[in-house]
Formats: sequence, structure tokens, C-alpha cells
Amino acid sequence: MLSRRGAAGAATLDIPWRFAPGANNRYDPVSNPGGVISFATSENALMLDEIHDFAQQHASIPALAYTYRFSTEGGPRFPVAMAAHMNEYFSPVQSVEAEHIITGTGLTAMHELLGFSIADPGDGILVSGPVYGRFELDFGNTSALRMVYANVHGADALAPEVVSSFQEALDTAAPRGVQVKALLIVNPHNPLGRTYPAQTLRAIMAFCEHNSIHLISDEVYALSTYAKDVKFAQGFTSVLSIDPAGLIDTNRLHVLYGMSKDFAAAGLRLGCLVTRNAALRRAVSCNMRFHNPSGLSVAIGTAILEDREFVASFTALSRQRLLSARDYTVSVLAEAGVRCEPANAGFFVFMDLSPWLSPPLSQTANDDERQSCEFALAEKLLDAGVGLHPGEEHAERAGQFRLVFSSHDRETLELGLAR
Repeated sequence: MLSRRGAAGAATLDIPWRFAPGANNRYDPVSNPGGVISFATSENALMLDEIHDFAQQHASIPALAYTYRFSTEGGPRFPVAMAAHMNEYFSPVQSVEAEHIITGTGLTAMHELLGFSIADPGDGILVSGPVYGRFELDFGNTSALRMVYANVHGADALAPEVVSSFQEALDTAAPRGVQVKALLIVNPHNPLGRTYPAQTLRAIMAFCEHNSIHLISDEVYALSTYAKDVKFAQGFTSVLSIDPAGLIDTNRLHVLYGMSKDFAAAGLRLGCLVTRNAALRRAVSCNMRFHNPSGLSVAIGTAILEDREFVASFTALSRQRLLSARDYTVSVLAEAGVRCEPANAGFFVFMDLSPWLSPPLSQTANDDERQSCEFALAEKLLDAGVGLHPGEEHAERAGQFRLVFSSHDRETLELGLAR
């Protein structure tokens, strides 16, 4: 009854833990106090009141917002406002122009469109673990691309030396019949919660040019940074701020950004592809009719971005609250003997729960054994009313979990950590 691709897509719904744990049994202090507190969804609930109040008071929905033309590919005003925003905060070597920006219904849609436009079914997108696990769906469900995971062998995944791991993974993919078409990075990193040093970005840019592949830099957490740990105190550096001369052809360089994280506005579903590659913009544009954003979302997003004073104050307050929530989370986990990776950005901590795996895993444990132990631990957590994704980030070591500390108010965060 279904096509092969339809059946294959439907089958992904049955993959264990593929979707948010406890989604049908969410915690509510009044109506469902025994429900699941999920630490799996990366949202910034700490700033919801501020973004909601601004939209209520300052965002006007014009009559044209109900027409096609107002919001097609972002419409005429939103890309101008987004370009001005990126020119202020991303410090690009060459100014971002409105014509370089295509806006769709969130970055998930833009991942899909970008993958569809630069690669053919069966081709690969290169990443290093740990990494946001849903890229498999973003690039795989429709475009049928494969994620190629580079093993950094315990080294720092954000150090310049990571390019040797990328090269190793690229070289071994070809004999398996997988042609790598692009390297994808997330900066600030998800789930490590750290910003890439400029030196590493230069090395990655040169690597992509040497191997004639695209570089996709997902910079959706660009403004959600907070210098805390001295070792990782460098601020955010966009690939756009690095002179590409002698490093990479700008036709291979593409940045993804949107409103979901830095503006606590995932529900607006506004995601942007920023590229100087005119041919790529045409290829993406031809399929944008399936992913054009809502006129109402574009109107609200434009109002936010055009109020530069609000953006500055909102960003500063968000950074303060993120740091406070992270410090609290790390302190509670530390008291319980849970070690977290040092970080300076993002909505999450990457923590080591390997001491609580049962049975304890040996160094030679295979993937199935690792998965079985991580799933068992996640089930115990779920029984206690806490939702975490096991194995989602493709970490090299078993027992590493991402915990999102910004998706709840402080009272719910405290309860979830206590559980």
C-alpha cells in the first residue's frame, strides 16, 4: 500500500527512543504532577515571558501577512532585518546581504533542502561525534543522505587536530560506496556546549577546500554564550568572520541560523540558509514552495530583529539566565558524583553517567552492548519521571547523556534533578 520510501519513513517511528521520552505524559505541577520531566528537548523556556510580552506589545500583523507574497522565502523585510542582525553579531568579513538569505520553516527544513540540493541519495554528510543525533532524520528522511561519523579517538573534538579524524572518515567512506559531499559542524557545539576556536575553523575550512566538499556551519546557538570556565572562555566565532581567501571557495561555505534558540522562539519556525552560492540558492528556492514560513511568524520575527535595543537587552538577560541555570545544574550533579564537560555556550550539559550503567561495560564492549546498557538506564530514569535520550549524540564513550537545563522554569528544573 505504501511506497518503499514511505514504508521506510514510517518504520523510523518505531526506532526505540527516537522521539521525546514521556511526550504523552508531560509533567504539570497542577494537572499531572506525576508526569515526566523531559530534559531532552533543546528550548529556552527561561526567556519565554520576555519574547511573548514583546510580541504582544510590539509585533503588528499587517493584512499582507495573510498573502503568499508577504512571507515567500522570508519575504522582503525579514531577510533585511536578519542580515543587519548577523552583520552586528557575527562580524562577517564580507557583509551579509538580504539576497544571501533564504528563510524557511525552521532549520530542520533548511537542513533537508540544503542536503537535497548538494548531494544525491546515498551520499554522505561528515560529522564528528558527539553530535546532535537528529541530523540523521534531517538529512536522511527525505534526501536519503547518510551521516558519516568521524571518530576523534578520545581527543578534543573542537581542536584543530580534528581534521585528521575527518580525513580518516572521509577516506574510509569511499570504499564503502559513500561519497561525502559536505562537512557539517555545529558552532557553538551541540551537545558539548562549547564554541569553536578560530584556529580550528580555519583548519576545517582548508580541509573542505582540499577535499572539494561543502562546509555547513550550523550557528543556531551563536548568541547563547557565556564565558565561565577559563579554559574555554573564548567567545563565539562565526565562519563568516574568518577571511576565506586562501582557505575555501565561498561557494562551498554555508551558514545556518534562525530564531529558535537565541530568541527562545522555536514555535515561530524561522530558519535561514546564508550562502553566497547563487546556484545553490536557486536549487533551494525551487523547493521552497513546500517550506515557506508563515506570514504571521515572519511579521513577529521581523519586529523582533528590527528592534535592535530589544535584541541587545534580551540577549544579555538570556545569557545571565542560561549561566545561572547551568551553574545550578552542574552543582547539583556534582554533589551526586556526576561529572559534566566544561562549557561556555548552549542550553545543555554533557554528563557522564557511565558509573551507573549495569552491568559495567568493558573497554571492548560493542555497540549493541552499549546501547542495551544505556537504554536500560534511560528506562530507570523514565520510571522515576525523568526523560533523557540514550545514545542520541553518538558519543565515543558509553554512558554520556545530554541534559537540557533551559527547557523548564527553576522549580521544575530542581524537581527534575532531584528525581
